[in-house]
Amino acid sequence: MRIAITGASGNAGTALLRKLQGQLERKPGSLQLVGISRRLPDASREPYSGVEWHTLDVGLEQDTPLLEKALARVDAVVHLAWQIQPNHDLDLLHRTNVTGTRNVLDAAARAEVKQVVCASSVGAYSKSSKDQRRDESWPAGGMAGSHYSRHKAEQEKLLDAFVAANPGIAVARLRPALIFQKDAGAEIGRYFLGRVLPRLVSPRPWLPILPAPDNLVFQAVHADDVAEAYWRVVDQRASGAFNIAAEPVLTPQELGRILGAKRILPIPMRLLHAVVDLTWRARVQPTDSGWVEMAASAPIMDTSRAERILAWEPKVSSIDAVKELLAGMGTGEGVSPSPVLKPRRP
Repeated sequence: MRIAITGASGNAGTALLRKLQGQLERKPGSLQLVGISRRLPDASREPYSGVEWHTLDVGLEQDTPLLEKALARVDAVVHLAWQIQPNHDLDLLHRTNVTGTRNVLDAAARAEVKQVVCASSVGAYSKSSKDQRRDESWPAGGMAGSHYSRHKAEQEKLLDAFVAANPGIAVARLRPALIFQKDAGAEIGRYFLGRVLPRLVSPRPWLPILPAPDNLVFQAVHADDVAEAYWRVVDQRASGAFNIAAEPVLTPQELGRILGAKRILPIPMRLLHAVVDLTWRARVQPTDSGWVEMAASAPIMDTSRAERILAWEPKVSSIDAVKELLAGMGTGEGVSPSPVLKPRRP
């Protein structure tokens, strides 16, 4: 089977390559791997070795001939390419995230691939209360205050149109929770805290008092478990939407236990929203307030469809995934062959 992966040197892409390289060790010659990335990783080092690499930008029209060439003779395309920074430049993000998805789908149709698997997100869903779990039938209309969520909702519409126009192609979309791993510590720190604040994070952070809104309730999943889900979808040529998340659901109380907090100090979500918005506009930190809106309004996902159809279940708890991320952020952990996941400089 020949598998192409866009965004192959990123967080989920690197985990997926690790998974597929493991499959190749068990069954040599069973897979041919094609990596597509804006920046070329060091292809002499694992897990990027043994991959046919194509360097291009999926969002650029002038790169579409290169994209079509990369997808030639491909059986399955796993589309992971996505940008969340610089979020002060929404036109650039839209070009990569939405136009890039359209370009990948058009190229896949022209290449007559058998399967398209796309990285959607819990952020694609419309607002929901946290008091019950939502399955894949919950509307994927996004949340207006978050550019990430709006772009994911636009991506979902592109996938719907692609499914209608290409009934012979199996189309799947994974909607994972927040994806964490130790190797992404430096990257996630840069993207969400900037270049200075992550240096203040201890590998074993401890907060005696945790200020947090009561409705700061969300899900997380380890990158290796997400990679396992992608592989199962490709291997089974599955189609449709799949929620992907680990247990338990993360609440302020769970976060407090992770951080060793003796007390949770409830604060209004609107106050957190205002502080994040103000510091983002002042360019003190790079996270816009749309992420707070998603944290407050994204549904708690029901993952039973993935468990039933894919026989998927996470091996790493959400708590351990968060602990890994915090440890990796504190030490500036990364993957040096990848320009995206590069470790933090001392």
